[in-house]
Amino acid sequence: ASITSRGGTATGVAAAVGDGEAAQRLVDAAVEEFGRLDVLVTNAGILRDRVLWKMTDEDFDDVVRVHLRGTFTCARAAAVRMREQGTGGRLVLISSPAGQRGNFGQGNYAAAKAGIVAMARTWAMELGRAGITVNAVVPVAATEMTRTIPAFAPVIEESERTGEPLPDWLRKDEGLGTVEDVAGLITFLASDASDGVTGQAIGIGGDRLALWAHPKEKAVAFADGGWSGDAIAAAWPDGVGAAPETYGIPAPQAPEA
Repeated sequence: ASITSRGGTATGVAAAVGDGEAAQRLVDAAVEEFGRLDVLVTNAGILRDRVLWKMTDEDFDDVVRVHLRGTFTCARAAAVRMREQGTGGRLVLISSPAGQRGNFGQGNYAAAKAGIVAMARTWAMELGRAGITVNAVVPVAATEMTRTIPAFAPVIEESERTGEPLPDWLRKDEGLGTVEDVAGLITFLASDASDGVTGQAIGIGGDRLALWAHPKEKAVAFADGGWSGDAIAAAWPDGVGAAPETYGIPAPQAPEA
């Protein structure tokens, strides 16, 4: 249902996200309609999935332009306005598990979504004094994109056909639900209740709410005078390389029938 059909007030601007001029139009329209700007949610996105050796310059540039540059230009325009108002604000940036873990065929998308979390951490520092919080949301929801995952597709289709909720293993183990399941976190981050929450990457999906860890050093070793290539090769297997990190989004596991 639309915002207006539920009794709310809404306005819209048709613009290709990415340019500073388009971002300014969005902020100006909100201020003109509502008198001020309190919250920005950056949710625009496109996909141009290709493996590295098949990805074109355009595939890469288009995704980065919408997701990464679009988040930057819109957040910049919003931050300028919010700082002028002097009463704080909320920036809610939409990221993805692909940006946290990597995902096959999504080098462009994963890089942009990882960059969005990096910007959230950075802007949280820059805008803290102005009372503006900045957080990244890492959602998992049944969309046109996720329904292409073979393990999910038949379950999503059956739920849509019958009107029954998605099964527990999807909503809890995989943390996958509907688009509506993501709305509560957006609402919280836009509200006064989240006043002290900033610089965080927060996962949401189905029945699952999670806080993502920030990258940190996992293992450290020292060598007097520094490390030569040979010294690293000798020390790596039983030293800092003894327990390498995993990467990629694990394939979903449906329970045994």
